[in-house]
Amino acid sequence: MGDVRIEWLGHSCFAVEEDGYRIVFDPYEDGSVDGLAPLRTEADLVLCSHGHADHDGTGCVSIRPGAEKKKNPFAITELASWHDEVQGKKRGPNTIRILNDGTYRIAHMGDIGCDLMPEQKKALSQLTVMLVPVGGFFTLEPDRIFALVRELAPEVVIPMHYRGKGFGYPVIGTLAAYTKFAENVTEYQGNALVLPKNLHPQTAVLHFAGQPRG
Repeated sequence: MGDVRIEWLGHSCFAVEEDGYRIVFDPYEDGSVDGLAPLRTEADLVLCSHGHADHDGTGCVSIRPGAEKKKNPFAITELASWHDEVQGKKRGPNTIRILNDGTYRIAHMGDIGCDLMPEQKKALSQLTVMLVPVGGFFTLEPDRIFALVRELAPEVVIPMHYRGKGFGYPVIGTLAAYTKFAENVTEYQGNALVLPKNLHPQTAVLHFAGQPRG
């Protein structure tokens, strides 16, 4: 088993790669997120939390030749949830996914907009890394996301789905709206975190390629 590389590609899009197998979560369609350049990447597997354009841009990801014959090092658990607090009546369903390679457990929360059931919280216990939306409005608000993070106690939290200078939806909150609650905030110069190299209790702030600075 090799290192696990977690790469932020912008908004809620991440690539998780181990032993040459690459999974891309929630790619965004061209023009679907203010300020983001078109996404062009490749993967062996694409997973989308829901069908909105900023999370379901599968056409922007090229599937690698022979991907169907490659061994996925991760077992994948799916948890059905909602994009809102009225059982999807506003924004529909949301799927949380957990990757487990036997050593690391990595959860992508999608656009979680509801409270979790006890059995879902149990499934999300003992996480190594939690990829979590922190901008609110379309998801749980930052204080409620932080309360959930504190309850689940993942080792590493990577914020996503927030508004920065020059990118993101105007109606959602900034990174600071979440990090003001957080401890052990670690800012990285690049867009990737590597396990176990960068594994320690932290809120990991990544900068995706081409992200406006300042």
